[in-house]
Amino acid sequence: MECTVRWMGNDAGMSFVAETGSGHAVVMDGAPEAGGRNLGLRPMEMVLAGTGGCSAFDVILILKKGRHAVSACDVSLKAERAESDPKIFTHIHFHYRVKGKQLKADVVARAIELSKTKYCSASIMMAKTAEITHDFEIIEEA
Repeated sequence: MECTVRWMGNDAGMSFVAETGSGHAVVMDGAPEAGGRNLGLRPMEMVLAGTGGCSAFDVILILKKGRHAVSACDVSLKAERAESDPKIFTHIHFHYRVKGKQLKADVVARAIELSKTKYCSASIMMAKTAEITHDFEIIEEA
């Protein structure tokens, strides 16, 4: 895996463009009080978003492989950070909303648990410094 992060220069404040080995790019920026112009995600927001994406990916993949009728999944993450530098994540709560037909709570819970303990590299890495908690709701598709 490769990534290049490039500062956009003095005129851009604290804006950076990250270009990945898979050919995608994303803008990151800092808060105005830190010299940024609020043009993109904060780097730590990107870490949090990537962690959520990693886990949601796993949950959908596990449910689909089990031939469960899942049609949507979103996960909201709320994180707390240390008050002093380095301001690492100390707690991250994942709330999943999984939509489908006749999804069973134990099956969804198991998919989330497998993501948490076996498959989601990002959340497993975050668990080294942060307490990770999860809950979920199932939305029955009409």
